[in-house]
Amino acid sequence: MPDAQAAPAIRGWCPTAWRPMEAGDGLLVRVRPPLGRLTAMHAMALADAARQHGNGLIDLTNRAAIQIRGVTAQSYTFLIQRLVALGLTDADPVREARRAIILTPDWQPGDDSHRIAQALTERLDDLPDLPPKIGIAIDTGPAPALQQVPADFRFERSESGALILRAEGRSLGIPVATTEAAQALIALSRWFVASGGPAAGRMARHHAPLPPEPATAPGMPPGTARSLQTVLAQAPGPFHGVPFGQIRAADMAALASQSGVAALRLTPWRGLILEGGTEASGLAVTDPLLRADACPGASACPQASVATRDLAARLAPYVDGSLHVSGCAKGCARPAPAQVALTGRDGRFDLAHNARAGSPPERTGLTPGQILALFGAS
Repeated sequence: MPDAQAAPAIRGWCPTAWRPMEAGDGLLVRVRPPLGRLTAMHAMALADAARQHGNGLIDLTNRAAIQIRGVTAQSYTFLIQRLVALGLTDADPVREARRAIILTPDWQPGDDSHRIAQALTERLDDLPDLPPKIGIAIDTGPAPALQQVPADFRFERSESGALILRAEGRSLGIPVATTEAAQALIALSRWFVASGGPAAGRMARHHAPLPPEPATAPGMPPGTARSLQTVLAQAPGPFHGVPFGQIRAADMAALASQSGVAALRLTPWRGLILEGGTEASGLAVTDPLLRADACPGASACPQASVATRDLAARLAPYVDGSLHVSGCAKGCARPAPAQVALTGRDGRFDLAHNARAGSPPERTGLTPGQILALFGAS
């Protein structure tokens, strides 16, 4: 066991299929299905792989990817071979690392999000080597839906409906045509590298002046964001919310085998869209548990000194707004501030409001019982 009082190790990268990360319950292997979509057959095959080569637990990440948990050094080789054979992972590790692309999950075949994603996938070899946490959001529905989802380069709609490419941290985007979108992103990412962006690590922390915009294309702000309920109302099937984004492989296979379900679409909101399905199941988007973020905690993570999810589940109905229960100060489950943030430290919790994990606390050394009592929870 690592020293609970030691500062958590900030690794500066996320796991991929080819670069798994060690956790307390084994290796984490991240899978990014093309277009954020698992056909029913692929979902059942992936669930089978998670049972055979992992511990049968699957995480849904806040970047609309999947993590297979509990993989061993011995089973990893068989898992990666199967993922490549299924077409869920690129056989080239460099290309796989460049596929950090998230689409708004209500995309439709042939729309701008679909066309841009396909064009960009075909041109992955033209992207430069980027820092490991860099992500691309393709968010070209009627209005943005992914502004709260971590990304560095964003395709969005302006208030006028124009398609724009925007660098994270900048208020204006550059108008682009759908057919030129992939090339525009390649050019912007190359500028990011050439202007020293890798030293900053993320676009929002990179303050170099953007390339000069064409005189005929002034910058445009993105439109007003769509609500989550609006996005899901336009999705091609019902939403299945998953507490803390963790689902058993057997349950994923059962969802994929439901009558009429053609595919499972990943979302960044700890849930799946049952494409073609008609039967709503799982947590509704309004359930308090879906406002709560909690990492696996001890003992699934060697950085954590506290258990997290039982406390979060008991506390969520008593919190008016977002709740984040983090096993340590890294705050992996939620990078954004929450109305209530609880951070594990030395086996107890620090409490802060409107804060991120690890922010200066208002109260320290709290036990789960003391926290529940503070919020009037039984």
